[in-house]
Amino acid sequence: MSDDSLTTLIVDDDFRVASVHEGFVQKVPGFLVVGKAHTAADALEMARRLQPDLVLLDIYLPDGDGLDVARALLDSPRPPVVIVISAATDVDAVRTAVQLGVAHYLVKPFGFAALAERLSAVRAALAQIADWPEDAGQEDVDHMFELLRPAPSDGDTPDIEHLAPTLQLVYKSVGAGRSGLSASEIAAQVGISRATAQRYLTQLEHIGAVRLELRYGQTGRPEHRYSIKRR
Repeated sequence: MSDDSLTTLIVDDDFRVASVHEGFVQKVPGFLVVGKAHTAADALEMARRLQPDLVLLDIYLPDGDGLDVARALLDSPRPPVVIVISAATDVDAVRTAVQLGVAHYLVKPFGFAALAERLSAVRAALAQIADWPEDAGQEDVDHMFELLRPAPSDGDTPDIEHLAPTLQLVYKSVGAGRSGLSASEIAAQVGISRATAQRYLTQLEHIGAVRLELRYGQTGRPEHRYSIKRR
């Protein structure tokens, strides 16, 4: 997993659809499209060469089955996260995808919000894995799998009172700021490392408790700022 954006490979036989998906991904903070493949052969070659963190994979490809591509990718020494994006809804395709271990299965056609929710869920889960505690227990494992679920809709209210104590402290620290705060600022206020603060902020963003905003300066990468998500 990259320290910054999750590198993403898009695989779709339709050039126009691939470009639409690229546009969707580029609108989600924390993701970078590094390639687009339109055949099974190209997908496997580009995956070997680019080593993406994430692959958005169509099933219907002109020279092969996308699920065979998924099998090869997930059996590789450095497997990416795979999200299947397809019009196929037959039980064999869905069952095979589940058995292979794909993270999500998104049925075409879909809107930006549906893909953005699943991308955010994947990013939150990978952040959790990157900061995996040595003394992890069942609660940690359960929480990681929960993160793979799409975030709640705007109509759902996150249950802040039942969050872990440190998560509550991070949430309250964000709420105390007059404007968006960075992970470093939150870390200093709560008394935790920046990496830990970033992990908790990602979790809070995933459940819809905080909002991530990108602030662009004159040079350099955009700054990530967090604020309470008002409803």
